Parts: sequence; structure tokens; C-alpha cells
Amino acid sequence: MKKFNWHEEAQEQWNEKVSFWNSKSEDMWTNGSRKTILPFMKRYVKEESTVLDVGCGDGCGTMLLAKAGYKAIGIDLSTDMIQKATELHKEYAAFQQADIMSLPFESNSLDGVMVINALEWTENPLLALNELHRVVKLGGYGCVGILGPTAQPRTNSYRRLYGENIICNTMMPWEFEQLAVENGWEIVDGEGVYKRHVSEDLYSQLPSELKQSLTFLWLFMLKKMDSFT
Repeated sequence: MKKFNWHEEAQEQWNEKVSFWNSKSEDMWTNGSRKTILPFMKRYVKEESTVLDVGCGDGCGTMLLAKAGYKAIGIDLSTDMIQKATELHKEYAAFQQADIMSLPFESNSLDGVMVINALEWTENPLLALNELHRVVKLGGYGCVGILGPTAQPRTNSYRRLYGENIICNTMMPWEFEQLAVENGWEIVDGEGVYKRHVSEDLYSQLPSELKQSLTFLWLFMLKKMDSFT
């Protein structure tokens, strides 16, 4: 029996999801759960900064970064996603296949990274986070989106309870927050994305960890505070 390899399996599964992802990505970025990400980025990352979109999928978010004035680069583990991204958005940004665990960029070379729902699909989020830390300049930023407890995609990890090999890591936003602080990042901002039936009245007065517990997605803005890597 072939030994299970997390990232090979992840690449294969995401290759199979290209059409599905492409059918919904534009709506997610313009009207859905990802529509607040670019405004969030603009609060901290200056235009003309070089920003790496990690786990770019079909490149829609990378394209929007470029249109917003950034020098955008998109990478994804899936070769088929990169092919689709290049077909659709090559006039706006450069795309290449790469693994977050071993990024093909020099240390301290990027102004920022955008990593939306990508760390949950890695076998070792700490090693992935350290690799992001390596390539970002001191004082640079990381915009990281972590699926909240109410996100339906978390059901992808359920079968782990049966001992099956699953490529979805059920890291919670508050776990990631602690991981980031302990490994060279400062949390400079955060905001939630909620399902439609969660009104602002329900969460506006809650402390951060309780706000996170209601979210579909929690956005972190991280700042690289040391160069330990």
C-alpha cells in the first residue's frame, strides 16, 4: 500500500476541484465571505508593495490584489489551479506552482503575504507559518484568514475521527493567534466574517475570543517583529 503523503494528496484533491472552485471564487471575493479582505489589506499594506497570495486557487484574489495597486504573485500547490489562474489572469499577475512548506523566494524579500484558508490544509501549520515568516521583510505584513468554528468546510476533517487520512487541519482562530504570537509575529488587527443570521448586535460587545467563536472566517493582520528565521 502506498504511504500517505499529505501534500501529494492535497495537490491531487485540489487539482480535481478546479472547476468547482472557479465557479464560485469571483462571487466569494466580490459579494461573499472574502469581500472584506482587500479593504482589510489596504489599511496596512501600502500600494505597490510586493504581495504573495499563498493558496491562490484560480487567481481571482491575486488579480484583485493587482487591480488594487499591489505587485501580486500567486502560488498554489495545485498545478491545475495555477494553469487556470494563468489562463484567466496572466495580464495582471505572475503565477507559479509551489508548496507553502518550501517557498521559492529569498528570505526577507516580500512586503507581505495573503494566506486565506491555506494553513488549514497543511500537515504542519507551524512549519508553514515559519516559512511565511522567513520570506516576509522585517516589519512586513501577513494577512491570514482562518476558518471559524461555524464554517462548513470544517466538515472536511470529520472523518479523521474514524482514523482516516484527512488533509484538513481543524485549527481554531484562537489557536492560530497564539501560534503566531509565539513565533515572531505581532497581531495588529483582526475582524470576523459571519454568516448572514449572525447580526452585529449579537457580537459587537463580546471579547475577541467569543467573537471568533461565532465566525465563519477570522481575518488576522500580522506584522513580522523579529528575524529569528
